[in-house]
Amino acid sequence: MALAKSQIIERNSGLARHERVGGLADDPEIRREFRELTETVVGATGVGGPWFTAALLLSAGAMGIGAVSWWAQLNYGLEVTGLQHPMMWAMYISSFVWWVGVAHSGTMVSAILFLFRARFRPAFSRTAEAMTLIAIVTATAFPIIHLGRAWRFYWLLPYPNQRHLWPTFRSPLLLDVFAILTYLLVSVMFFWLGLVPDLAIMRDRAKGWARTLYGIASLGWQGKGNHWHHHHMAYGIIASLATPLVISVHTVVSWDFSLGITAGWHSTIFPPFFVLGAVFSGLAMVLTLMLPMRALLGLKRYITLEHLDWLARLILLMSLLLSFCYATEYFMIWYGRDQLEKVNLLNRMTTYGPLFWTMTLCNSVFPLSLFLPKLRRNVPFLFVLSLLVNLGMWLERFVVVAGSLARDYEPYAWAREGYHVMLVEWGIIVGSYGLFFFCFLLFVRYLPALPIAEYKRELLKEKREQHALEAAGLEREP
Repeated sequence: MALAKSQIIERNSGLARHERVGGLADDPEIRREFRELTETVVGATGVGGPWFTAALLLSAGAMGIGAVSWWAQLNYGLEVTGLQHPMMWAMYISSFVWWVGVAHSGTMVSAILFLFRARFRPAFSRTAEAMTLIAIVTATAFPIIHLGRAWRFYWLLPYPNQRHLWPTFRSPLLLDVFAILTYLLVSVMFFWLGLVPDLAIMRDRAKGWARTLYGIASLGWQGKGNHWHHHHMAYGIIASLATPLVISVHTVVSWDFSLGITAGWHSTIFPPFFVLGAVFSGLAMVLTLMLPMRALLGLKRYITLEHLDWLARLILLMSLLLSFCYATEYFMIWYGRDQLEKVNLLNRMTTYGPLFWTMTLCNSVFPLSLFLPKLRRNVPFLFVLSLLVNLGMWLERFVVVAGSLARDYEPYAWAREGYHVMLVEWGIIVGSYGLFFFCFLLFVRYLPALPIAEYKRELLKEKREQHALEAAGLEREP
């Protein structure tokens, strides 16, 4: 006898029979909560209204500004930018490193929290993983934009050709190619595999061409016991591989700088320094995206203040570790005998003083406020702080890139003044943000913003613990 549509949806969106802890999944109250969760999250897709349309148009307009700016650069050459000797890396490479850092943190944090079975993970794992894919696509554009002849970017790829030419494997650009492609592949697998059970829910509720697309993407998921068994095993394997891989990939990005002999770059602290900075900026970006989404999509019941508290604690931890890296770097420069390193650091603090000290405040001072529990649960404060952290991390990348290039080994080649950002560069930066937010809005529009199956699993675990405590005559700790 054919199953009713509601039964099919419940089967595909719930848990396998062997996972239904102690038969609790058949409890009427829990089934009601399951339905409410599914209806809320799935109902959040297909979002529309004036605010969504306005945000989409604003993002598309920013993308248009970026496209026009890039056209001007291609048409007139790199002379329309502020790039000049000795600072041939500046806005574009700083933005590339920042976007790569935002991207790398999403998958790594989600994978690490999954391996540690953190209960607050489902609240922001899907947002972090979607942010990862979008940010890595955004970051990919900047090495191409930085090229003089961007239409020949394929020369960077190591492929057999008629001229028997190979790219320079010691080039930082080639390191970026391998880093981006490797990370993009792993992130797509991790994101898609976690999304499969929820895509099956969307498939069972959709009609027409949307049902076909969701059906293809869900890989024939039926919610059977063997499906869940293989899914958990594969997801755990990818999470185990993604964590060290992401760390190593972002270490490769740090080698873009540390393999050179430029003062301020040639440091062994760069790999952990870049990884910590990436996680720090990524967590702040997750908070920036999640707070408006939580309010506008009606997800406050499932993204609670407790979840925000845990995320704020992670941001505080990363801020303390990053500040320790700052202190270590400055101490070693002071303690060492390399005079150029001291001149370089002094130049950052003076010529780039407003940027340097703003960076220090945003990354090391303002996050200390998160020691106060009330501020960790204050939504407006967290949103403002996340914006300040994002600003501080971008300024850090810019100061490291432009500040070091301004003071080389030959004084006659020193830049006489700071880097002047031109209008074309600002336009391309605005366009990159437009691309990022435009893609994120499409993600919210067509895919579940929260992992439904993981929420249900955590709900069953909480109910099991509650029943066990009640049977023992104990009360659950708040």
